[in-house]
Amino acid sequence: MLSLDDPKWRELQGGYRQPYDASKPLKRMAEGESVWDELWSELHHQGDVGLASYAAIPHLVRISAPMENRDWNLHALASCIEIERHRKGNPELPNWIAPSYKEAWEHLVKLALSDLSHGPDELTLRSALAVVALGRGNLKLGTMLCYIDQS
Repeated sequence: MLSLDDPKWRELQGGYRQPYDASKPLKRMAEGESVWDELWSELHHQGDVGLASYAAIPHLVRISAPMENRDWNLHALASCIEIERHRKGNPELPNWIAPSYKEAWEHLVKLALSDLSHGPDELTLRSALAVVALGRGNLKLGTMLCYIDQS
């Protein structure tokens, strides 16, 4: 896992294909601040994700894991990043991120299953189910669950 104090964060690109230092909002999140709007905006943009998006996943899981009531955004943003990671034009998962990213996803599936056992609201239900599907290698089902229209 890339340390939040590593200067490499300043070079990693987010969803806008520009450098985005995700370590700053992740540090604020660890202190209890809600930064989901910023992370959604910067780590994903119209189907584009970047290395900052991938590097943020282990920290999102680490920060959210001890929380009793996890925000649905954890599951939804992680699912969105994982889905878009497979699309043409987005960077491949580099070797230096891959181990912590994959370990985070294993833990994320466990968190999603735990969150599902607590009678979740609609958004948490859908996004946690997407995490389970994606974490078990079912990209099509995970994509459908993530992007299904509620109406």
